[in-house]
Amino acid sequence: MNREETISKLKTIVKPYVKNQPALDNLTEETDFINDLKINSANLVDIVLDVEETFDIVIDNESMEKMLNVKAAVEIIERKRSEK
Repeated sequence: MNREETISKLKTIVKPYVKNQPALDNLTEETDFINDLKINSANLVDIVLDVEETFDIVIDNESMEKMLNVKAAVEIIERKRSEK
């Protein structure tokens, strides 16, 4: 799976939690989940669980705390997948 495919899947995962649709439509690696997409912190936990299920990975607490934007999330997903 390449980076674009990972971002596409991530976009699908976060879509139900997004409060700022135009920011989702213009999603980039620099898009911040809380500030740009207006996702609340409780929903970030749901997103992490969805990411774990979708990509068949386990995200530890330290990595979870770093998943604040698309780029960080993709890097964590790619790293966890390569560790399998």
